[in-house]
Amino acid sequence: MTFSICVRDPYETDDGSEETRFGVAVTTRLAAVGTLCPFANEHGAVATQSLVNVELGERGVEYLADGLAVDDALQSLLNADEGAPNRQLHGVDDEGTFAFSGGDCKEWYGHIERENFTVAGNLLTGESVVEATADAYEASDADLPLAERLVDALAAGHAEGGDKREELEVQSAALIVTTTEDREMEPYYNDLRVDASKTPVEDLRETYELADESYQAAVEKYEESYEEDDIDAGEE
Repeated sequence: MTFSICVRDPYETDDGSEETRFGVAVTTRLAAVGTLCPFANEHGAVATQSLVNVELGERGVEYLADGLAVDDALQSLLNADEGAPNRQLHGVDDEGTFAFSGGDCKEWYGHIERENFTVAGNLLTGESVVEATADAYEASDADLPLAERLVDALAAGHAEGGDKREELEVQSAALIVTTTEDREMEPYYNDLRVDASKTPVEDLRETYELADESYQAAVEKYEESYEEDDIDAGEE
């Protein structure tokens, strides 16, 4: 299942509150990766890939919500999974990171753990794909929306070669961003999927830009109504 990135992004709101964003983004040379790989909630982000076991992602974020540390949560799931040698599983929570690549994953495969994020990939053209993804995210502008930074990270890995299965032309990409902050309006660009495309990262970027445009228009029209909890007033 190609390559993905999971991140923890601490930030301070305008009123001085300390909050955290969690994000996960992925692309692959198969359709609908967004239904299989990325998982996130206000407690962390998880990606499951290679020979995918969706339950590892679903239960992983559930365990984080129950208060388990990310390394304990994901390792316990792997310990109970007979197919663990074929899995890649990685993620972040509010304090730590975890990354695992089973020995039976398909070359090239591997992962990177750095402060606040993890990157993993398999069936890649080489190690440089995950390195480029990690370096691009690490160098990204923290003032930009996290969704945009995740797209940029995927684009860097894709430009480095990405998934080596060139005979598979139909591809996909997805991203999810969550936050601990309680907001009246959640940006529309924080949960995006391109399910079938020959240019998934480019299409994900275009989808992000259009979703951002839509969000800004909605804020202008409906923000006061959301604050008053009266969306019908925005139609007047």
